[in-house]
Amino acid sequence: MRVYHTSDLHDRRGIAPRLRSLRQNSPGLLLDCGDSLRGSQTVYHRSEPIIAEIDNAGYDAQAVGNREFHYLFGCLRARAAQMHHPLLCSNLIDLKGRELPFSRFHTIEYGAEGARVRVHFVAMLVTQYPAGSPWERIFGWRFLDPQTVLREYAATVPADDVLIVLSHLGLHRDRELAAANPRVDLLLGGHSHDTLFEPEVRGGVPIVHAGPYGQYVSQTDLDYDVTRGRWSLSSFALVPLLAAA
Repeated sequence: MRVYHTSDLHDRRGIAPRLRSLRQNSPGLLLDCGDSLRGSQTVYHRSEPIIAEIDNAGYDAQAVGNREFHYLFGCLRARAAQMHHPLLCSNLIDLKGRELPFSRFHTIEYGAEGARVRVHFVAMLVTQYPAGSPWERIFGWRFLDPQTVLREYAATVPADDVLIVLSHLGLHRDRELAAANPRVDLLLGGHSHDTLFEPEVRGGVPIVHAGPYGQYVSQTDLDYDVTRGRWSLSSFALVPLLAAA
């Protein structure tokens, strides 16, 4: 299984042709860990041109970063309505009972007929204010503890399935998350703008950060290790993306 991943694009456009070419030559999942937009949790732009780029590139899923998030429910809902790809955030709920404009978890079937595998995605957003904060009463959003959310969800995932985390917590928090959750097969990260030219491994979990601004897309291969009874990293590369232009 090949997995491509970007993060923290911050409206750097021109990515779609290169990503389509990569996947045409070597198919794989294409994922993003958030902060693709030029807006923020407080600034709302009616037009976010990067969304069309992401859809044109054929992303399979994108995590909510703090740029996709907005304190005002209607603004986040309007952003999500422009996206024609799955938008995910597992540790954010609404206390006012409104229908979430994103999915908390996502599962797909991947691979050729006869060799298909279920892939589960969990997405984590950096906390904007603590649980119990007065801001909860104003905006209605509650941020859940990523460790708790991941641990509880991972316990439901069958051993032969793939569990991928799309994290917008930053590298330091990703290390903690991986070390405490060895069931995760791959942790893709962003937010801290780190570029890892080799994956870090914590608790047996490979952590991948492709860096910001579309300079690179990560390319990670996972193979099923019969001896270990789980999916393991077999190869990795950072492939120039906008840096190649």
